[in-house]
Amino acid sequence: MGTYNSIIVNASADQVWSALRNFNDMFWAEGVIESVENLNGKNGTEVGAVRLVNGAITETLQSFDDDSMAFSYSIDDGPDVLSADQVWGYIGKARVAPITATGQCFVEWSSDWERAKGDVKGFCDPLYAGLLGLLAKKFN
Repeated sequence: MGTYNSIIVNASADQVWSALRNFNDMFWAEGVIESVENLNGKNGTEVGAVRLVNGAITETLQSFDDDSMAFSYSIDDGPDVLSADQVWGYIGKARVAPITATGQCFVEWSSDWERAKGDVKGFCDPLYAGLLGLLAKKFN
């Protein structure tokens, strides 16, 4: 099971990656993401960084690649369907790619999980679509 969302942003891949790459800073998602707390002192590009989003969702940076403009993270615990006893093996991925013909970029955000008791897709799909919309709005 999983989710997939994507968007075209009217900015270069480098500009968008510069905003998205810091796992501990989601300033670009103001209005949806109220707070991001660094839980273990690792910087936002260091694998193993743990953050608490909106005081409710604990996530760990699993991979980070500046060259590929991509990162992945696990959701370790959260409310409702994202709680540790409701979803197992959750991995989210974000990636930015240039659209060389136009100077824009393509951003995709996806997630997969091994199994879940609740409607993880119903919770995450609109959230990721909304976050990508905010990211695009920042640059439009």
